[in-house]
Amino acid sequence: MTLATSRSMSHAAEVLDPGMELRDLLTDSEFFLRQQASGRTDRQFEALNQLAHVFAEAPNVVLQKLVDIAVEFCGADSAGISLEEPDEKGELRFRWIVVSGSFSSYLNGTTPRFFSPCGTCLSTGRPQLYRVTRPYYEFLGVTAEPITDGMLIPWSTGETRGTIWAISHHSREAFNAADYKLLNSLADFAAIAIRHQQQGNALLEHEKDMASSARANQLAHQINNPLQSLTNSLYLALHGEDPEGARSYLEQACQELEAVSALVREILVVSRSKK
Repeated sequence: MTLATSRSMSHAAEVLDPGMELRDLLTDSEFFLRQQASGRTDRQFEALNQLAHVFAEAPNVVLQKLVDIAVEFCGADSAGISLEEPDEKGELRFRWIVVSGSFSSYLNGTTPRFFSPCGTCLSTGRPQLYRVTRPYYEFLGVTAEPITDGMLIPWSTGETRGTIWAISHHSREAFNAADYKLLNSLADFAAIAIRHQQQGNALLEHEKDMASSARANQLAHQINNPLQSLTNSLYLALHGEDPEGARSYLEQACQELEAVSALVREILVVSRSKK
């Protein structure tokens, strides 16, 4: 991806073997000369209004609604959100966390960070136009329709970042400036929604930890009674003069020991659940 990164600010198209073509969207004069598609003009307000209602009423599905809107209002064949994340070896990759349209079967699929249009988009911090042909898919080992026109917009929230994308399989000029404007707004919404989810998850984790700590403290106090009884029974068994009485105290001590062991096991379960 070195070639893509070093040339991404150029007005000329970049051709990345095998089978990728990238252009800086904001400096591509031909893109802004594209004709507006009938029926898709001035629909940004309607799209964002729909999204705002979903965010207020069902925030858990807002990301899916977001890419559904990108397909519907941009006339895309597919749209999705890619999240930058480390793999098992600590190497960065992109995961498609929500997808709508023709690429829906690739939900949660991954692409390499440093040989990906998304990688150039994040490295430059600039929107990209791109096309992908079969050699790139063969390189990834997947089967998919070529991308004849696509837009990539970067987004970030804190240390989390990724891209939102919309693609066409059938036209080399499927998108125009109005579509870019809408997708750019959706990228901002994606960052807000992901931050909201992260904050919600952190709150739930905190509440879980608080509940686990309270339960562990409760169990620790419950140990005191059988532990005290166990200590008393062992003392009487050791220091009593009646052998029969000693046996009775030992049997009682065994029962108290089992009660203590059960509580300790429960504390261990609670402790493991906090990790």
